Amino acid sequence: MLLNKWLSSVADVGREMLSRKNDSRKSKTLEEYCADLMSNKGEALGTAIANEVATSYQTADDEKKLSFFQHLLEQYSPDPEAVITLANAYRDEPSYDSYVALSEAIEAPRQKLFKRMNMASKGTEVIVALRKDFLRLVKDHPELKPIDFDLLHLLKSWFNRGFLTLAEIDWNTPAVILEKLIEYEAVHSMSGWDDLKKRLGPNRRCYAFFHASLPNEPLIFVEVALVNGLASAIDPLIDPNPYDNSHNDVLDTAIFYSISNCQSGLAGISFGNFLIKQVVMELKKECPQLTQFATLSPIPTFRRWLSHELDNLESRFINSSSRTTLSLMNEVNWPASQEHCDLLQPILMKLCAQYLINAKKSGKPYDPVTRFHLGNGARIERLNWLGDKSEKGLMQSAGLLVNYFYDIDEVEKNHEAFMNKGTISHSKDLAKLLQVS
Repeated sequence: MLLNKWLSSVADVGREMLSRKNDSRKSKTLEEYCADLMSNKGEALGTAIANEVATSYQTADDEKKLSFFQHLLEQYSPDPEAVITLANAYRDEPSYDSYVALSEAIEAPRQKLFKRMNMASKGTEVIVALRKDFLRLVKDHPELKPIDFDLLHLLKSWFNRGFLTLAEIDWNTPAVILEKLIEYEAVHSMSGWDDLKKRLGPNRRCYAFFHASLPNEPLIFVEVALVNGLASAIDPLIDPNPYDNSHNDVLDTAIFYSISNCQSGLAGISFGNFLIKQVVMELKKECPQLTQFATLSPIPTFRRWLSHELDNLESRFINSSSRTTLSLMNEVNWPASQEHCDLLQPILMKLCAQYLINAKKSGKPYDPVTRFHLGNGARIERLNWLGDKSEKGLMQSAGLLVNYFYDIDEVEKNHEAFMNKGTISHSKDLAKLLQVS
């Protein structure tokens, strides 16, 4: 409270100083405010100018934002000649002074600008939003990519795990945060408050990471169901039977069924690995009877990979007989036909096992969810036939879901094996699927 009062006082002083400094009523451009911010050394006036930069950016349209990013590239990049000169000096005499001089020359001036922008009252929020805009615009302007190196470098340090707070979210959490869960849910969408209430009901848990600079904005959240044994379908988890209390005394498994990153401006900063590990510890303290920790996860790029393989007549995964059977998936509502399912199940289950274990992209598993959980030390445990019959589930993975199992005693070993050798830890049941004829 005292800190907020002090910051508000500094801002008030700065606004008064800025008002006296401006001789003209003519408003400045975003670029001009940035130049003022870089040249000013006082805290009060600097805060006031940073607020003007933030406001000017927030009110800019895409054309002005793109022009601003181009300005950052042209005017706030390192001086190549200075870098070369100081690099040669450091090579000739690697002293402390030459090292510092080279480091300062390499650091782009825009990093200093972003740090000063962060002096604004909602500076961090504005910079996160700025990077969200940047990632959208850079797709058509790849020459701007160097700017993202500086943005990501700063955001990684500002959103270091040590600055994050884990909070459990329940039905008593402020509505402004609960609304964000509905908005940001990325795996199994919620249609409104009724859906959310089910996911925060009995034997359900939700945890999120927060940052002090974004108090009402979850960075990432995970939804958990406490059940008996590994879950095989998503519907009983997200739409449970309110009258079914038969398993309340045998809840031995925590199922992580949805992990959603909330801030697209923080893309490239990993929160999920820390989140899962800390939530496991929280659950073990609250519910000591839990003996298993696993996920029920989507396989978001399986159908895309399968489509590529079907187009490849020399695919090592699909033969002509399988290709004919797989064409049944072109029929509307094929999962409703038991005959179609009987023919498709053994083929799709084997292909999905092949996909998870053998399909690679740049030497790593093709599937992004697989990369994430294996990187955390999980093993691929079980494939679940038609575990998600939603339109999205059928489109992404032919309705298949997968359990990743977090064996607490094996997590570190699995992580090291995956990161250092590319070893994909998987169960005997999954290995058997590879042998299906």
